[in-house]
Order: sequence, then structure tokens, then C-alpha cells
Amino acid sequence: MAKTLYVGNLSYDSSEEDLRELFAQHGTPESIRVITDKYSGRSRGFAFVEMSLDTEADASMLALDGSEFMGRNMVVSVAKPRNERGAA
Repeated sequence: MAKTLYVGNLSYDSSEEDLRELFAQHGTPESIRVITDKYSGRSRGFAFVEMSLDTEADASMLALDGSEFMGRNMVVSVAKPRNERGAA
């Protein structure tokens, strides 16, 4: 079963391909979405990565949470379902 991870504190220059290469070291990323500003198209500094197996997602979190990537210390955690996120 797939698990979606929240990846925060990313460099604004991080691309989906950059993240795919990074997360592929710990399993198979099924999908990656770098969240962008709808007006400027610029990255907002976070992404969602769906890993194919829960064990791969857990291994990714353990290995990558707090690690440096492109000059920033990433935050990697289990993504909350949309209905559980607070209103912004």
C-alpha cells in the first residue's frame, strides 16, 4: 500500500526530478508533486512524495528527515489527509 509523505523546507530550486533521484535511494517513488504558487509558478518550498510501499516511506522518513538537500535541512513526515489539515 502506498504512503504519501510531506517534504518541507525545500530549496525553491528543487525539481520533481531532484526529489525522484533522492527518494529512489530508499524505494520507488510513485508520484512527486512540488507545490507551486499559482500566480508566479515558483516553488512554495514543499512537496508531496508518494512511495509505493509503507516500508519504503518509513525508510525515507528515517533517512531524510532533517538531512541537508540543496542547502536546506528537509522536513519529511507522513502527509495529513486533506480533511485533517487546518484552514490557512
